[in-house]
Amino acid sequence: MVLSSNDLECRRYRQKMPEAKTNAEPQSVLTPDPWEAAYLRFETPEEEIQKFTARLNRLGAREWPREAEIVELFCGRGNGLIALERLGFARLEGVDLSPRLIAQYKGSAKCTVADCRKLPFADRSKDVLIVQGGLHHLPALPTDLEQTFSEMHRVLRKSGRAVFVEPWQTPFLGFVHFVSRISLIRKSSVKMDALATMVEHEIRTYTQWLSQPEVIKKVARAHFVPVHESFGWGKWNFVGTPR
Repeated sequence: MVLSSNDLECRRYRQKMPEAKTNAEPQSVLTPDPWEAAYLRFETPEEEIQKFTARLNRLGAREWPREAEIVELFCGRGNGLIALERLGFARLEGVDLSPRLIAQYKGSAKCTVADCRKLPFADRSKDVLIVQGGLHHLPALPTDLEQTFSEMHRVLRKSGRAVFVEPWQTPFLGFVHFVSRISLIRKSSVKMDALATMVEHEIRTYTQWLSQPEVIKKVARAHFVPVHESFGWGKWNFVGTPR
């Protein structure tokens, strides 16, 4: 559908950025906020992992070398990392602004608490950088998007890949939003009520993102040459190489 648990990092951008660190403390990890609670009603972790696995394969992961150094940005609880592990990748890292979410990840990837606008990696050090549902929560467009893409461009090797999957204003997405606002539908469908709740809690950055498609595409193309790009079912799917 529209959102993923990787999106949970979004609200942390309203707080002061912590210093980059690993092995984040697990305090309060079991007390979700209203957005997180709604997401847990919307989709189970296993459903999300299966969704990510299928999506990554569609975007070319089958052809990536299994020794590739891959980082998932806005990784949240790490379900995208688990999908990558199941696909056979081992050199994995995750970055998220939330210590609480990172503490819930149980896989083997190294996860770092950091801001994706200032990545804690050396120049030209990674093969693939993935974002699945985090860019649309950046608080200030296009400035924050420019900073994030510039950092990704800096970190990627010349032959590397940038992969984005974000919500996009398609007829399907408009229909889903319309239906999810109908009171009777919300009362009869757990998923629709959860979706509407999530949108309500992130309405400012969500509508900001959906209202600036040409700006977003321009910024993306300024940093990356598209290898694959598609729009459908409420999603923007982009794979590109550094310019």
